[in-house]
Amino acid sequence: AGACVMALLMAHLPPINRAGKILLWSVGGFGVATIFFGFSQSFWLSLIALALTGAFDNVSMVIRHVVAQMSTPNEMRGRVSAVNAVFIGSSNELGGFESGLVAQLFTPLISVVSGGIGPLVVVATWSGLFPKLRKLGSLSSLTAERPQSRTA
Repeated sequence: AGACVMALLMAHLPPINRAGKILLWSVGGFGVATIFFGFSQSFWLSLIALALTGAFDNVSMVIRHVVAQMSTPNEMRGRVSAVNAVFIGSSNELGGFESGLVAQLFTPLISVVSGGIGPLVVVATWSGLFPKLRKLGSLSSLTAERPQSRTA
């Protein structure tokens, strides 16, 4: 439900101007909402937390896909999209396996909460390692970088 509502909102809102910061905040928000869900003992609070995970995930997916499409030269776009799709599909499967394994070895609570801590670690790491990502502005200003030709 949260992803659907966010998709409708994003379709009617002006273009994203501070895409890097919004991307990092949405990934962080996904992590916090996941942790909140893990500790919640109320059905309604759990439902809100899950709706928030969908909304935050939707924002980050839109930004990531636009960056991948707009930053890739036309002649490489299909290949980059295919590789991106493979990584997204396999990461979901690996994530499901990891969550089940952690739940089996420890507890479901630890599985869910550690699944929320992961995105927070990624945000902290990526913010430091890739300052260009953090400073990314308008998505409409992205242009494809041409690969440098190799001459011997």
